[in-house]
Amino acid sequence: MQVMVCGAGAIGASIAYYLASAGADVTVVERAGVACAASGKSGGFLALDWCDGQPVERLARRSFALHEQLAGSLGADWCYRRMTTYAGYEATGDQTGPVDWVGRVAITQKLGGPRTTAQVHPARYTGALMEAAVARGARLLAGAVEGVETGPDSAVTGLVVDGAVHPAEAVVVAMGPWSILAARWLPLPAVYGMKGHSLVYRTGDRLPAEALFLECKDAAGTATPEIFPRSDGTTYVCAISSQTPLPVDPAAVGPDEGAFARLEAMCARLSPVLADSPVVARGACFRPVTADGWPVIGPVPGVPGAFVATGHSVWGILNAPATGEAMAELIETGSTRHVDIAAFAPARLPRLDPALLAVS
Repeated sequence: MQVMVCGAGAIGASIAYYLASAGADVTVVERAGVACAASGKSGGFLALDWCDGQPVERLARRSFALHEQLAGSLGADWCYRRMTTYAGYEATGDQTGPVDWVGRVAITQKLGGPRTTAQVHPARYTGALMEAAVARGARLLAGAVEGVETGPDSAVTGLVVDGAVHPAEAVVVAMGPWSILAARWLPLPAVYGMKGHSLVYRTGDRLPAEALFLECKDAAGTATPEIFPRSDGTTYVCAISSQTPLPVDPAAVGPDEGAFARLEAMCARLSPVLADSPVVARGACFRPVTADGWPVIGPVPGVPGAFVATGHSVWGILNAPATGEAMAELIETGSTRHVDIAAFAPARLPRLDPALLAVS
């Protein structure tokens, strides 16, 4: 089967890996580079049971297991490790709870331990899965997706990339928040982008393998930084979300004015280690969200051979492996074996009117 996957983020790379492993003829189309957006600029935090009781519970639990399985089988180092996770707030001297983590953070709760929380380096994960897919016969095509070709029965026959039609029996839209652009040529619901900002510090081995979810206050208001020391000697910190227009080109995403300075000042207050460590990367990215908060995964109604997988919000890295596995099963056999994805059907949400899209 000839399958064209639109997007080389964590979701698209995972889909390509599982399809190629099943013997499909896979081409991944990407206009700006592998892991160029949220997949290369997110924290890579994984949780076994934080989605329990929600529609994504089975997806998250399956994915948590697949992350460990993939890390042990593919032979690539994407900094997978189990870790302990805490909640807390910025210590100001009047707190009543214990103060820990280099003395500036008041710990209020243990959220998880090595059995239930873990991490990966998301850019390395995405790159490794893409490389593994290519090693199994997949191809990576640079270009911008412009449309889908269909036959008399409305079934997919090809994908238009930079004006050229590439034959395809199946097309998967996995472009994160840019999946909204596909609503111009497929009956899809809206997918929006929520912007976040991040810093990566070079901290060496001076911070423990502990993830922190914190609450801080400054002159601009309340922020909820997340801090993830990584096994490669870096520490990732993110906070400060906003809703700003999504540029058509992922390479054109930039930070909100003052966001990085605010985040750096916050980090300096939280930890002398962060205050003394160099910043090696600053990132701004949009995470894909839907109207009801759950991903859209499955066949596009009325267009046989068209599929979509996006809208994972902050859990895109966590849920990438199980999403890739489920999409490969669905495309190859017409059903899924490990996770029921019926709750994520695109048809549950209203179709976006293409006339509402302002593309420039």
